[in-house]
Amino acid sequence: MDKLLYVSMTGASQNTLAQRAHANNLANISTSGFRRDFEQARSMPVFGETLPARVFALSERPGTDFRPGTLQETGRDLDLAVGGQGWIAVQAADGSEAYVRTASLNVDALGILRTGNGLPVMGNAGPIAVPPEQKIEIGQDGTISIRALGEAPNVLAEVDRIKLVNPDQKLLEKGPDGLVRQRDGIPLEPDANVRVTSGFLESSNVNAVEEMTAMLSLSRQFELQVKMMRTAEENSAAVARVLQMSS
Repeated sequence: MDKLLYVSMTGASQNTLAQRAHANNLANISTSGFRRDFEQARSMPVFGETLPARVFALSERPGTDFRPGTLQETGRDLDLAVGGQGWIAVQAADGSEAYVRTASLNVDALGILRTGNGLPVMGNAGPIAVPPEQKIEIGQDGTISIRALGEAPNVLAEVDRIKLVNPDQKLLEKGPDGLVRQRDGIPLEPDANVRVTSGFLESSNVNAVEEMTAMLSLSRQFELQVKMMRTAEENSAAVARVLQMSS
């Protein structure tokens, strides 16, 4: 009874954690550039001072789905998306270098080019600073050109170049803040072959049907685990009655 109760109890609790992972994916279906998390379950022996005679269920997130989403046209010049393979380098809140696939850019009051959630965009020598301008243009290679205040429409000046990288996806991981980084934390070198497209944003790669199907399956599994716990309780009570009758 004890083994049955332990397995079903851990299974029910881990089903709840697995549902959270899928619920988070589903909640970010409209988040530009979001990458869904994988989820899987496996059995793990319980190690301690005795032999591993118990096994418990374990739900885990083994990785992230890095498949690209679809490009959605916005018509805004400072909306940026990577075409094909590659990433845009940004500075995370902790100062480390992180990577995104798409960004709705803007220039703050200090002239720093930032993503829609306030992260500075990295250039050749750190965060990109943009002088006062009338217009900003971003080339396919990430080159940022501006028309300075008071200049003629045909006069453009190159300011900086967005750092674009193309790492091996096997070496990437998504952190708790939702940003993607190198596993070893070492900043990547720029890749001149990466191309970006302005006026577009990349959608999330979450499939709503797959996530809803997974959540329904996990809900059924949770009900089964609870039923097993009730069965263990009933069996234990039946054994107790038999022992009382035989005493």
